[in-house]
Amino acid sequence: MTQELVLRVEDLTVALPPGADRNHAVTGINLSLAAGEVFCLIGESGSGKSVIAFSVMRLLAGNLPVTRGQVWFEGENLLALTPAAMRALRGRRMGMIFQEPMTALNPVMSCGVQLDEVLRCHTRLNSAERRARIVAMLERVRLPDPDRIYRSYPHQVSGGQRQRIMIAMALLLRPRLLIADEPTTALDVTTQAEILALIKELQRDTGAAVLFITHDFGVVAEIADQVAVLEKGRLVESGQAQTLLRAPQHPYSQLLLSAIPSMIPKRSGVKGASEFILETRSLTRVFGGTGLWRKSAGVRAVDSVSLRAPVRETLAVVGESGSGKSTLARLIAQLLPATSGEIVFGERDVGMLSRTQRHALRQRIQVVFQDPYRSLNPRRTVGAGITEGPMNFGVLKKEAWRRAANLMELVKLSPQALDRYPHEFSGGQRQRICIARALALEPTLLIADEAVSALDVSVQAQVLELLEDIQQRLHLSMIFITHDLRVAAQIAHRIVVMQKGQIVESGITEEVFRAPATEYTRSLLAAAPGQGFVFGQSPSTAV
Repeated sequence: MTQELVLRVEDLTVALPPGADRNHAVTGINLSLAAGEVFCLIGESGSGKSVIAFSVMRLLAGNLPVTRGQVWFEGENLLALTPAAMRALRGRRMGMIFQEPMTALNPVMSCGVQLDEVLRCHTRLNSAERRARIVAMLERVRLPDPDRIYRSYPHQVSGGQRQRIMIAMALLLRPRLLIADEPTTALDVTTQAEILALIKELQRDTGAAVLFITHDFGVVAEIADQVAVLEKGRLVESGQAQTLLRAPQHPYSQLLLSAIPSMIPKRSGVKGASEFILETRSLTRVFGGTGLWRKSAGVRAVDSVSLRAPVRETLAVVGESGSGKSTLARLIAQLLPATSGEIVFGERDVGMLSRTQRHALRQRIQVVFQDPYRSLNPRRTVGAGITEGPMNFGVLKKEAWRRAANLMELVKLSPQALDRYPHEFSGGQRQRICIARALALEPTLLIADEAVSALDVSVQAQVLELLEDIQQRLHLSMIFITHDLRVAAQIAHRIVVMQKGQIVESGITEEVFRAPATEYTRSLLAAAPGQGFVFGQSPSTAV
């Protein structure tokens, strides 16, 4: 029996503003989506995935006009509807899960009020009926204590919970079409696995068609029925997901699949290493605690953590959101004070250093943060950002700029780009600039805090290769914070697994991956998307 067609996109072409690197955001896009089907759009940043989604929802900015094509939804041409008619469709028959729930949700409205707004706009239910339906949906997306979530503001719940709230909002009225725009990009592997399973389950229950946008082939392997690959605004290949993932025909599809990090560890630490650049002893950080009006134990974000980072090796710290990874990184970098415990850098107890000595220590420990766009000052040129640190530590301006030019070449960017601003670069290029800025102070320890989690697989592979090359050339030691076990397998000599602020397992990476000692580590490995799927091989040759 032929499936009912929900969405059909015909020859969709969207123009870019003058001065862009190409004329069109997307060109000649054709795709069809049936009821009960999950259709994945995949491609690198700038390939046009989100432009297609926003075209369907009629949410494109005014400087991105649709110049050609039609978008048919259940027999209606969406591009011909009035704004009022589109508003009636959104939320009721078409739902969308946005990539970053913290920016999609209103920070000054409680989560319950924002969900209630959908029902107030599209139904005639009274307040009690609306609240009952919202609480039932919050339970359905497996949120703990729905009444508390209803009253909470977005900043009072975790990233995974915010994403579930967005899913609940999109599904409140059982839409026929659900668009999910990178809904799991920044989530840890276990939360990601839960969100993917939840979307599939709800989609089966409601019979909705799902247009799922991602740059993660592991996610595609888990969820997709059909898949289309986009390159620079053009659809280069499409077909059944299992067939395309095992035997891609287009060179670009093959390139993306070849860039997927393997779960087989690539680097091995030295057993019995005796030289360590950094050691923490019972390091603890408590947030909150006893206050003026009430007594509380506070939250032990980092709880008695003891670890060692060997010289010239990479130590990966992995775990779910809220496990304490980033707090640990900030404690080591002296961006947060410890509640108790010791940090020994080289042979010096950091806690015993004077303020002047601690300031000097910052030169030797540098951090590359997760979001390069927020890490760089938009009002200053790249060159000014890279040279600021060295000049603050007494390097002459001429020497600082010479060093910046050399570093740009080291991270494979043109020295001429020093006069440009951050917004003029891609996400991967901005992350390279942040790496150059961190290296400008000639550190001996580099801390990378989720430095590649938001990057495309091909760009991610390039940055990981760059970090490995820099480490070997400059004899750097690295602490690499990540929730992606595939990335940890490629970059780390040793690995530390954190759960609820504590280290539950540690060791040489290949040994931990081969024979994890704890149930928690085994659950992280099992939750990695695409686990067990052999990409780029036909069923007959897959092992």
